[in-house]
Amino acid sequence: MKRLWPGKQASVGPQSGEPVLFRRKHPTGSSVMIRRVDVIRHVHFEDLGSLQAVLSARSSAIRYLNAGIDDLTSIGDDPPDLLVVMGGPLSANDEHRYPWLTPMLRILEQRVAVNRPTLGICLGAQLLARVLGAAVRVGQSKEIGWSPVTLTEAGLRSPMRHFSARNAPVLHWHGETFDLPPGATLLGSTEAYRNQAFSRGPNLLGLQCHVEVQQPDFERWLIGHAGELSGIPSISINGLRADAIRYCGGLELAATAMFNEWLDALV
Repeated sequence: MKRLWPGKQASVGPQSGEPVLFRRKHPTGSSVMIRRVDVIRHVHFEDLGSLQAVLSARSSAIRYLNAGIDDLTSIGDDPPDLLVVMGGPLSANDEHRYPWLTPMLRILEQRVAVNRPTLGICLGAQLLARVLGAAVRVGQSKEIGWSPVTLTEAGLRSPMRHFSARNAPVLHWHGETFDLPPGATLLGSTEAYRNQAFSRGPNLLGLQCHVEVQQPDFERWLIGHAGELSGIPSISINGLRADAIRYCGGLELAATAMFNEWLDALV
């Protein structure tokens, strides 16, 4: 297997088990060529999901880096065209427990400083908000389950409009929240968590909610979060599973349209 840097092997796609090769991308409507994408993954089942097919259709090369295992400094040494930071069960303020969060925050700071395209999902959005100057803190209660995001006027003019147009509930799985970063635009909210989606310009997007989830993989979420779910008797695992079957098809259509439009608008 070809090594991407000393001591590390090429990551593999979450579905095929085969190495994800670097390929050149064909031009699209965007002025930014997304030839390479680095994805920081905290837990194995929280991957790009339906967003991966969008990038594959554009012939983008995808490399997964596993937080706490892979050398994240390689991202700063050779920046990808797009960085995606996925969700995970820890806090954006946990660098005293997880020292590898420090280089991750540094990498995000570098990308923000030069406005490189960056997408944060759940924990990734919290880390991006923190780097942009917002406080991240524990929410009043955990928000776990499926419900729509109410879009702001700005959200209805953004690629997030596809979720409203299709009335597509998204998956929520978080217990922390953040202030709206200075200079950022609020795109969507729920009753429990006001700051669900934000952007700062066309190149930085933070989504507290999960838009990437696919139904065939959702059982991995229920297994991976079994310990957390066992401590919340009010949440029905069977109900979460049934909602995934009910909503994932519409969610994938909306997420695909949203992500394509966002990529096409990058500058």
